[in-house]
Amino acid sequence: MAKKGNRVQIILECTEHKESGMAGTSRYISTKNKKNTPDRLELKKFNPVLKKYTVHKEIK
Repeated sequence: MAKKGNRVQIILECTEHKESGMAGTSRYISTKNKKNTPDRLELKKFNPVLKKYTVHKEIK
């Protein structure tokens, strides 16, 4: 059986890509410990469509 813990899977979506109006989205899947970081996560990740590092925010 799998362990029950505080780690949950999250989806990170690019903020700049949404504003640019270009087709598609840049999304990453990651995990976080919901007990240590209850707030939404923001990381700088590479966007292959824009070809640069951009801020990716956690979505629901």
